[in-house]
Amino acid sequence: MADNMLKWRRRLAGGVTGLVAMSLQAAPVLAQDVAPSAAPAVPAIVPAPVQIPKLSRSQMDDLRTALAQAEAQGLTDRTLTSDEARSGDQVLISAILDYARAVHAGQLDAGDFLREWGLRPAPYDPRPSFAAAVTQDKLRSWLASLTPPYAGYDGLRRGLATYRQIEADGGWPRLAPGPDLLPGADGPRVIALRTRLAVEDKAVSTDGDTFDDALLEAVRRAQRRYGLNPSGIVSTQTIAALNVPVSVRIRQILANMERWRWLPPQLARNRIQVNIAAAVLTVFDGDAPVKSMRAVTGRPGDETPMLQSTITSIVLNPPWNVPTSIATKELWPKEKANPGYFKRNGFKVISLADGGSRLQQQAGTKSALGRYKFDFDNPYSVYLHDTPTQATFSLYSRLSSHGCVRLEKPAELAELLLKDAPDWSPDAIKAAITKGDTVRARLQTPVAVYLLYWTAFASANGQISFRGDPYGWDSGLMDKIDGRDRKELVADVLKGVR
Repeated sequence: MADNMLKWRRRLAGGVTGLVAMSLQAAPVLAQDVAPSAAPAVPAIVPAPVQIPKLSRSQMDDLRTALAQAEAQGLTDRTLTSDEARSGDQVLISAILDYARAVHAGQLDAGDFLREWGLRPAPYDPRPSFAAAVTQDKLRSWLASLTPPYAGYDGLRRGLATYRQIEADGGWPRLAPGPDLLPGADGPRVIALRTRLAVEDKAVSTDGDTFDDALLEAVRRAQRRYGLNPSGIVSTQTIAALNVPVSVRIRQILANMERWRWLPPQLARNRIQVNIAAAVLTVFDGDAPVKSMRAVTGRPGDETPMLQSTITSIVLNPPWNVPTSIATKELWPKEKANPGYFKRNGFKVISLADGGSRLQQQAGTKSALGRYKFDFDNPYSVYLHDTPTQATFSLYSRLSSHGCVRLEKPAELAELLLKDAPDWSPDAIKAAITKGDTVRARLQTPVAVYLLYWTAFASANGQISFRGDPYGWDSGLMDKIDGRDRKELVADVLKGVR
């Protein structure tokens, strides 16, 4: 019993605080679930009978080593207690199968996913491959194959170790508020700034109390890492980013490592990735980025969902079929307040067979979709598109759409995706745009598209960049994982006193 309690205290220490009363009276509260939003169903796995061969001593050692390293993979501690270690193969096998499911397909059940989390891990049963690895004595390679095979995941794993060490060393000092710090400033606040920046950026010197050119560049590097305007001026926004506790940064890394486990085992070679939180679109050829541009993604309350799909065509000069919610909340009130608004902005009311109506904005210079619409199947009715409003792209915070993704350079993206289509040379695209008719241009080679929510990601040099958590999905995800650990803790306590 004491060993079990110690084990679970260690498991919860990475992200759960305040869990000090573990009595039977607390169990019903801890075990309650909040009903999740409706989500696409994930097919249940029907377990097939699998006979696990007897483990050799060296195989058992390999499994214990893997369990001891679970925290390095961003999972809760799975080290066996002394009582469990003496209990034989079955406890060890059960623990390693639990570890395999968590590190390969994530730590959530289907009911834990929000509807907007359209990326879901494929159902995964580790037992058949585990049994084969035991039989063939290939456990080490099997264990190595469980983690997501992506450089992005590996970068976060290394970053997790770095930030945990920072936490173990006491974290970083909190910067005091005050007037903006500018080049040429000196004094204690500059010394504090140097000390803070040096924790994450080893190129920063902690010597001196002057805001010199080297410190200016260090501030700009930090601002880029946090997605801020790299002005070099240390104002309220920069101080706020630097004052985020290291424990919060660790939880961001853990949340993003979990999302990597939801991706398929191999991403399409030709693909578009949108980082929703950073509002950036990148086109990839394999692991090499070939084009990047700013985007505008959904504002909180109109979240851009995470999803995977395929672009097969581009609509040139698209009309906009206005969603009912936008028409009701925004456009009809504008027409009532300013009669003629619809006519001036190219809207027409279309009567429906059921007696209702809908709004459509005609293609043209005023269309909210601009001149390009990149279609892909999804249950959220979102897509990539052009926009006549360009001012937002100059901002560093670009979450202001109704959920679709607006593009800074849609014409360049269209030419890139249609480069192999014989009928759609750059001149042909421009001619169609100029003519103004609505036409659909088919891609010769369909391109995969992934809408992803990355708030922590690693650069090629191992530096971790962070963004805000505008939708609260980091904290929500970690709360779900922590909640599952709480319920397991309660079950463990109850089992021990029966």
